[in-house]
Formats: sequence, structure tokens, C-alpha cells
Amino acid sequence: MTDVRRLTQEFLAAHPLATTERLDFLRARFDAGLAWVHFPEGLGGLGAPRSLQAVVDAELEAAGAPDNDPRRIGIGLGMAAPTILAYGTEEQKRQYLRPLWTGEEVWCQLFSEPGAGSDLAALGTRAVREGDEWVVNGQKVWTSSAHVARWAILIARTDPDVPKHAGITYFVCDMTDPGVEVRPLRQITGEAEFNEVFLTGVRIPDSRRLGAVGDGWRVAQTTLNNERVAIGGMRLPREGGMIGPLARTWRERPELRTHDLHQRLLKLWVDAEVARLTGERLRQQLVAGQPGPEGAGMKLGFARLNQEISGLEVELRGEEGLLYDDWTMRRPDKVDFTGRDAGYRYLRSKGNSIEGGTSEVLLNIVAERVLGLPAEPRTDKDVAWKDLAR
Repeated sequence: MTDVRRLTQEFLAAHPLATTERLDFLRARFDAGLAWVHFPEGLGGLGAPRSLQAVVDAELEAAGAPDNDPRRIGIGLGMAAPTILAYGTEEQKRQYLRPLWTGEEVWCQLFSEPGAGSDLAALGTRAVREGDEWVVNGQKVWTSSAHVARWAILIARTDPDVPKHAGITYFVCDMTDPGVEVRPLRQITGEAEFNEVFLTGVRIPDSRRLGAVGDGWRVAQTTLNNERVAIGGMRLPREGGMIGPLARTWRERPELRTHDLHQRLLKLWVDAEVARLTGERLRQQLVAGQPGPEGAGMKLGFARLNQEISGLEVELRGEEGLLYDDWTMRRPDKVDFTGRDAGYRYLRSKGNSIEGGTSEVLLNIVAERVLGLPAEPRTDKDVAWKDLAR
């Protein structure tokens, strides 16, 4: 720990905050191995234990150093990066990881489709090989940040003649390539942070494939497990997240209080604190290896808590809770739960039980992979994808 702290202090001394541009500072931090210390040397890390990242972050935060705006690039940091590290070639790692971490290049996720959301393995976007390229045609949906993304992680069907899980391949797609069309999906909040993406004759070099041909489902599991941890296991201080605004309103507006609301607030406060501490324990488990299905439980709790807390906040505020600040159609590059009003939090939280895997699917994952309960009967596991009813 002492060595990592010393390295961080030496880095700060060599890159004075008053005279170093933000992007130059972030690039230098990556090159010094202080981006994510558990990554290999030369790829933003030191090959050190993951737990030491907290030491680095604390030193930099105390010094007032700039961060990489992690909420804006969360898909890249939480989903693309660990997948690239696990399955990418050395050339791919060196090409993608540095600008991903510094925020110079935003990433999005092209997984879900109109007919393949809960049953993701049933996806129908096709990738056909032509020499050293793959020609991709299909449609993706619920794609956060597609309107600002340079790169996308993409899974597509490369063999329709085998069972659905076996015929998928994982790619990196350039969102600026011809044939990539991004259309906004306006949400209940009035905004369009989600998108649908149409892929028409998009040519992806085979050099942008992650993992073996037909092994995309296994590669995607790394992404999905990390996604659930990224969504449900965010590091928060006490009263961080959605419970914070509700607790502040309770303290500042005594005229709104009732005994019933007090009892409900206490329960949710305790639930939020339990979830926060469980997230800390999960992150400690990550030090020993890759995330497992436990992240599904964290993401489930995150969705339920956000919806219950925001509902109580609206009810506590009474008539004020029915107001909404702005219905303007915007295309934001990140979600801001705590910087908007109660109405926004209430409406936006409805998506928490859909994005990153629906709560219904995650309940199955917890039941089967965490609790070890019998799996639901499946009649389509050994049937070729092309023969499935659609």
C-alpha cells in the first residue's frame, strides 16, 4: 500500500494540477499505471491487487485531481474494458483501453434487440463473413449513449444452423462506419438517452472480433456480469444515491412528516444502507477474481430500492411531487438521478428494472446460479436457431 501511495504522490508532484491540462493529466495517469492498478503494466495498471485502487483514488481526490467523468463513460469502463482485457488481442488492448479510460472515446452496447431482450441469445442480427470482413445487418435497441459513442460492443449471429447460444460472435463496431444509423427513443422523462441502432451492410474487419468465432455468448457473459456489478454495485457514501434527496427533504421540511411516512422512510434508509454495505463486500470479492452471478442480486436490489425511494419522495412532497421541471426533448450523455427534481427521479427509476437485464430475468439468475435451484425446463437449447419459432 505504501508503494502505491508513494507512486501516486510522486505522480502528482511530476504533474502539477495548476499547470497540467485535464486530458494530459488523465493520459499521464493511465501511462503511470494509476488508472486501474489491477490491470497489467502498460495497459493502465501495475499488476497490483485491485484493493489498492482505493488508495490511489483517495490520494488523487484529496489533491483535487480531475477524474475521467465515470458516469459519462460507464459502459466503456464497466463493460467494454474488462471484456477487452479478458478476450482482446494485445493490439486491441493497446488500441482501445487508453482512450476508453481517459474518456476520449465513448462506448455503447449493441446487445438487445426488439425480439431478443429478455431472451438475448435469440438475437437475429446477422454477421456474414466476406474474406477478412464481416457484413452485419440487423437492429439493436435500448442502446444508451449510442448518439455520442465512437465504439460499440456488438454480438451478432454468425451461424444460424446451430443452437442459439452457439452461433453468436462478439465484435467491436465503429459507430462512425457507413450503414450505422442511430435513432432516438424518447422516454417517459421526455429525454432520449436510449436509442435504437440500425445496421445495414456494416463492414467490420475480422481484426475487431473479440474471442473465437461462435464463442460470443461466453464472451458476452463477461460483459453482462460486469454490467450488473457496474449498475448495482456503485461505490456510494452513506446516504448516497436516491436515499440522499429523500432524507434531506425529510429533515428540511418537518411540515410534511407523518408517522406512516416516517416508518416507511426508516425501512428504506436501512435497506439502502444494507445495499451499500453489500456492494462494498461484493467489490472486495472482486479482488479475488471475475464477477459472478452475485451482481444480479445487487442489480435487483438497486432497481427495487430506486423505485420505492422515488415513489415515497413524490408522496412525501404531496402536490409539489406532481410537478416536473422540464419535458424538453434532450439527448443527454449521462443519467443524473440526484441533480434533477423528484419527478424526474420517479419517472427515470422505472427503467431501472429493465436496463441491464430485466428484474424477471435476474430473479431466474439468482435462483439458478446463486441459490442452486432447479433450472426452468427449456425446449429450445438443442434446436438450431433457424428452426426456432418466431
